[in-house]
Amino acid sequence: MTQHRATPQTTALRQRLAELRGPAVAPHPLDVRALAALAANPGCKRRALLDGAGVDKAVLATALGSPAAFGQSQFAFMRGNAFEAKVKADGGTELMRLLYERLGGGSEAPREVLVPDLTAAGPEGRAARTALALREATGAGGWALLDHPMLALEVAGSPAYLEPDAVVVHPDGRWTVVEIKSFPMIDSSADAAKVGAAARQSAVYVLALERIAAVTQGAEVGHRVLLVCPKDFSNLPTASVVDVRKQRAVTRRQLTRLTRIEEIAAALPEGITFDPECSPQQLTAAVESVTAAYAPECLAACELAFHCRAKARSVGAVQALGRSVRGELGGLTTVSDVLAAAAGKEGDPADPTVAALRRAAALRAEVLERATGPAAPEDGTVCR
Repeated sequence: MTQHRATPQTTALRQRLAELRGPAVAPHPLDVRALAALAANPGCKRRALLDGAGVDKAVLATALGSPAAFGQSQFAFMRGNAFEAKVKADGGTELMRLLYERLGGGSEAPREVLVPDLTAAGPEGRAARTALALREATGAGGWALLDHPMLALEVAGSPAYLEPDAVVVHPDGRWTVVEIKSFPMIDSSADAAKVGAAARQSAVYVLALERIAAVTQGAEVGHRVLLVCPKDFSNLPTASVVDVRKQRAVTRRQLTRLTRIEEIAAALPEGITFDPECSPQQLTAAVESVTAAYAPECLAACELAFHCRAKARSVGAVQALGRSVRGELGGLTTVSDVLAAAAGKEGDPADPTVAALRRAAALRAEVLERATGPAAPEDGTVCR
């Protein structure tokens, strides 16, 4: 693999990030879920800085008094592993059948599939072995199945190691990412939110593969990935094709922003640190010094979501109601501003948002008045 010599700028950035997370704290490695979550919320400077600095957000959330439980249950983990083993059984026969059925193109059906050994010492060794196996398989001009390859992607000057479920090399030199999930695909469709999360993860793998393909003759990374799930309510595998070009573009932009996190770090007050050994008051001040872009979707993707939600609610921020609501309200950023505008106490009547709120308030008052009806007689008799 090509060795990259660290520039003075990169070295200075690493030192600055080490100061932010604490001099004795090892950097928390980024994984594909974290990178996909960054792409899902590209406007959050807080997450970009913390992930770029290698801050363990779970430890930080606990120190702040807002711990968040993440991860699969043991049952779901075992079920997922059992399903993946079923899909890859017999040298990946069923997996290759599904892939050829959906993405075979003009290539011949896979009769012999090379399954290279990817074992090596440490993530760096496995990443180098994976890159070599991809080049060899592409040069051989046949079908190859790489089971749990290790990919490297540079994030904020440091390597992040990623492990997709599988990568398939086609005879024409195309590389296809395979994502195997345990959520069901009912009547050829699956939960949109889960498919979206899988697409964002696959887009990260595509970006990592593109770096290897750029130095591999005849290689091309496909932007259509194969999503394998249980069919209906059975344990039989089925598959669909997901185009990840949009997610890839968003993820690439976000990773570019991460390489410039020195700009975010430079704007912080002097002495700011996210060292978990600091007091909760110091950590709260440090976290609040970086702008966040909270949304309810963060609860499923970020360890700091409960802390950010509490802060958003305490100031009545409208983003706590969701991104769509935040977008509709324009310059009205707090619930109190919205209520004042609806009541006619504040706001420009010429503003379409203010006008819509006042119209909605008038309609609500009219409906409530009709629902209340005439007042009941004071003597308690029933009106007929």
